[in-house]
Amino acid sequence: MTKQRYRLGVIGLGEGRSIMSAALASERYELTAVCDLNVELCQQRAEEFGFYGWTTKYSDLLENPHIDVIAIYTPDQLHLTHIRQALEAGKHVICTKPLLPSLEGAQELLDIMKGTDKRLFVGQSSRFFEPMLHQRSDYDQERHGALQMVEAQYITDGRWFLEKDWSRQKGFSWMYGFMIHAVDLVRWYLPGVTEVVGFGRSIDENATGNGTVDAWDSLRFLLRDEQGRIAQISGNYTMPTLGQEIEPSISCVLRGTKGISRAEYPNLSYHTHFAEQGKASYSYDDRHDYYFRFEGKSHHAGEYQNYIEYFADCLDSGELPLPDSSEAIHTLALMAAMERSASGGGKLVRIQDIKDEFGLA
Repeated sequence: MTKQRYRLGVIGLGEGRSIMSAALASERYELTAVCDLNVELCQQRAEEFGFYGWTTKYSDLLENPHIDVIAIYTPDQLHLTHIRQALEAGKHVICTKPLLPSLEGAQELLDIMKGTDKRLFVGQSSRFFEPMLHQRSDYDQERHGALQMVEAQYITDGRWFLEKDWSRQKGFSWMYGFMIHAVDLVRWYLPGVTEVVGFGRSIDENATGNGTVDAWDSLRFLLRDEQGRIAQISGNYTMPTLGQEIEPSISCVLRGTKGISRAEYPNLSYHTHFAEQGKASYSYDDRHDYYFRFEGKSHHAGEYQNYIEYFADCLDSGELPLPDSSEAIHTLALMAAMERSASGGGKLVRIQDIKDEFGLA
């Protein structure tokens, strides 16, 4: 199969910084144009990457016949509008998570997708980090045996976010901005989750010294699928941690009848204990500079390059890229059920009830 090179436009150059780096380093893409309302940010990215094809008008991307794919990294509440406009302009779409800030507009998006032959792919980057890729490969080879439990976490000291004005605005959510990574990892392995129970709480101002926001910052949930398999999802965002070497920010544990594995982020580490092999640990430190290209580890462009190249492969083969709109909306329904359970003091909530309320098939 011939590998096609796709021409990419990017809107939103904050998080879009990583997608610019990914496209410029990839043989599968040609970065054609980028867009942001902030002129200074456009100029900053131009100088950083030596790429000067920027504009402040989204219409310039939509009307450009040389763009095949538009990557959307704008604020969550703008995703639906920007996706609709891109699809109507005949472009394939990559959209950062969350696909939507809530289930409002979900059915509208599903209806839009039914009327187009273009593809929509959601950039759930944690699936494409090196240890997670190896873990998925082992799972697909059935080295875990019959999967019984999945445990995922996103735990980080994010108190520096509270210094940002936007963290105080209505709509800020640790769950949708952070915990969604762990939720997606669980759904990757247990797509048939049917019910959830859990709790959330906010640490008070005196405890953190940084003030409070109207959002849970400590969360714990249990989920169950139609086969009775169980998942656990954990999150903490405004308290000290043990450090990433001991307590990785994101991790995914698979427990099966023949083995167990643990993939870690941002550690390039993967640990396994399989029946035919015994215990083993793997480090992918030689890939550090591929994943972490900027200051610190807050931007991880290697995952973005992995997923845009996966998307290119899907476009070449006609395979459905996952997560697509349907899978991403099911994840949002799960998160809505998680919110309802926590708001109700830990009551059991069925995901199907949430989908029925919003008229989702």
